[in-house]
Amino acid sequence: MSNKLVEDIKQEEGFSGTVYQDHLGFDTLGFGCKMPIDEEEAELLLMHRLKKTINAVNSSLYDYDMKPEAWDILYQMAYQMGASGLLKFKKMLNALKEEDYKGASIEGRDSLWYKQTPNRAERLMLRMASLWNM
Repeated sequence: MSNKLVEDIKQEEGFSGTVYQDHLGFDTLGFGCKMPIDEEEAELLLMHRLKKTINAVNSSLYDYDMKPEAWDILYQMAYQMGASGLLKFKKMLNALKEEDYKGASIEGRDSLWYKQTPNRAERLMLRMASLWNM
């Protein structure tokens, strides 16, 4: 597959970051990608977005020294709410900087995120709290 081929298709299709109906009425996204997408395509998108999320978190918290599991929890949170949303958890992040995982879990629970997605948030904060004695 040549770069020219890709560029030609991109030019002909145009880009839309939101779903639109093509000339035949099909829901379409991106560069002429008809919806719905299959699981393989969704996984490629997940991997791409997760990589961007991890890079954003790492560049913002480059001086943190945490257990790998704590990083994974932060990556999940940032995937859900964006890295900028995660960075608003100042008290939780301060606790993590001190490797106070139990304190971080308490601060994570004291948030709008926890109220909006309590089941997911509780699972993540239980994992975070479990790191304090490891």
